[in-house]
Amino acid sequence: MNSVEIRRFADTDWAGLWDVWHEVVAAGESYDNDPASSEHDARAHWIGLPGFEVWVAVEDGDVLGTYKVGPNKGKLGSHVANASFMVSSRARGRGLGRTLGEHCLDRARQVGYTAMQFNAVVSTNTVAVRLWRSLGFIIVGTIPDGFQSTKHGLVDFHIMHRYL
Repeated sequence: MNSVEIRRFADTDWAGLWDVWHEVVAAGESYDNDPASSEHDARAHWIGLPGFEVWVAVEDGDVLGTYKVGPNKGKLGSHVANASFMVSSRARGRGLGRTLGEHCLDRARQVGYTAMQFNAVVSTNTVAVRLWRSLGFIIVGTIPDGFQSTKHGLVDFHIMHRYL
């Protein structure tokens, strides 16, 4: 992934980010957003949340992935970060998820978070579960049948955590 640049989202990145967002959400395997969401709603969900930073992974002008990081909860829980990640199928298997994950953990430390929590990692998304475990996350809870996978039906999702 040497030729991939990870940088803060700019408005000119939206068209490429929208393509990634729509592809990942439409698959129905990792996000509970409505695949029929409008572009306006998707943009508000991904880049419109107060307190969150949005980053993109770009190669030759092409947005291949993204993450957002911000507080998991309100004021008294705001020392714990939350993050969400999306990688285009055009970049899967190239290590971009790991690169984005490591970048996000570093960024969360830089801005003063003490831990990171993922609230809903779908259990059948084994690539993500394996990646997060390899980056030091542990499963602190599992919600039985918490996700309606388009391929597998009702499946569990995990709450994952790690200290920074």
